[in-house]
Amino acid sequence: MAYLFLLLAISAEVFGTSLLKATDGFTRLWPTLGLAVSYLAAFLLLALAVREIPVGVAYAVWSGLGTAAIVAIGAVFLGEPLSVTKVVGVGLVIAGVVVLNLGGAH
Repeated sequence: MAYLFLLLAISAEVFGTSLLKATDGFTRLWPTLGLAVSYLAAFLLLALAVREIPVGVAYAVWSGLGTAAIVAIGAVFLGEPLSVTKVVGVGLVIAGVVVLNLGGAH
């Protein structure tokens, strides 16, 4: 169940972050409220996940997979360029998350 909470926390954080540009510097009400609610949900779900998952591992997975998802969303939906450097960087983040899970989850 903890990993389900973690997956939902990542989803909420990614949804909120994807709204960041639409807030237009927090001047647009609905995207700003959507971002705030999403972030609140993300932290609540992360707090539930760390009841069973070590906080270092949970945070690494949360931030790493969230970063990878945001890079993909930026490239596909927001027209952001996807360079070799970005792809390698995201690959290294994911590799770091895998190493932390292999070495720190038990």
